[in-house]
Amino acid sequence: MATRADEPAALDVGLVVAAHGRHVIVETPEGTRVHCVPRGKKSELVVGDRVRWQPTGDGGVIEQVEPRRNLLFRQDEWRTKSFAANLDQLLVLVAVEPPFGEMQLTRSLIAAAAAGIPTVIGLNKIDLPGADATRERLAPYRAMGITVLEFALKTDTDAAQAVLGPWLADRTTLVLGPSGMGKSTLINRFVPEAAAQVGEISQALQTGRHTTTTTTWYWLDAERRGALIDSPGFQEFGLRQVAPTELAGLMPDLAAHLGECRFANCSHRHEPGCGVRAAAARGEIGENRMRLYEALHEELSAPPRY
Repeated sequence: MATRADEPAALDVGLVVAAHGRHVIVETPEGTRVHCVPRGKKSELVVGDRVRWQPTGDGGVIEQVEPRRNLLFRQDEWRTKSFAANLDQLLVLVAVEPPFGEMQLTRSLIAAAAAGIPTVIGLNKIDLPGADATRERLAPYRAMGITVLEFALKTDTDAAQAVLGPWLADRTTLVLGPSGMGKSTLINRFVPEAAAQVGEISQALQTGRHTTTTTTWYWLDAERRGALIDSPGFQEFGLRQVAPTELAGLMPDLAAHLGECRFANCSHRHEPGCGVRAAAARGEIGENRMRLYEALHEELSAPPRY
């Protein structure tokens, strides 16, 4: 049966490169960017989505979202939000100064694991005093098999690009990190025209200063093979999309001992014969990691506050 010209399957496929509310910027395969809105009142479009769209006047309307390879969620006090799709990896930036919060780092790693997205930790500002102490704090993550890249973006740009370049090439990478870790510096080093792109997107979406709260896609090369996605700095990274029973399996050091518990439904908090707690007692899981697990398990077990 022939496909009608107005059916979604017959429409052009575009890439969502910026989103603000119901308004998005869709990039065509030729590189043209079009201001679009979804058909209907509800919008669940995120940066990285592939969509079927058609022109309408001076913009476009999105008719269908293509199936996603993955979808990353973040959740605030009131609701869960999707904010990036079809990622190849997550780069979580931390720094020697200011000190990073392990709870926030852990939340990011768990969210990525739940979505099936590989994660790399980037340690910035290794030129500062305290670098060795920060490396020691990150040692448990290296032991879990997570890659930790080290660099000093401001003081040794060439070395930083040599370290990061091979990891970013030909991949779509979402960069996460709270204020002060060097996210803006990284974006500006690898995408010199980033500031200009932000201005253009701001004008197209008519968001003005609110663009700083918008997740944005940047191409790393003229061939459009690799990309960075810049997400706003965050203070909390909620995990309401994760069930408490799934939590231990998303923390590699705990997951390694899940088959050692006496009870199949062990919460790893108080049951006798718990293999996870026995491993912690032997020093195979750090005390801080168990504290993080217990705090998150309690949080996810509590009724939603909305």
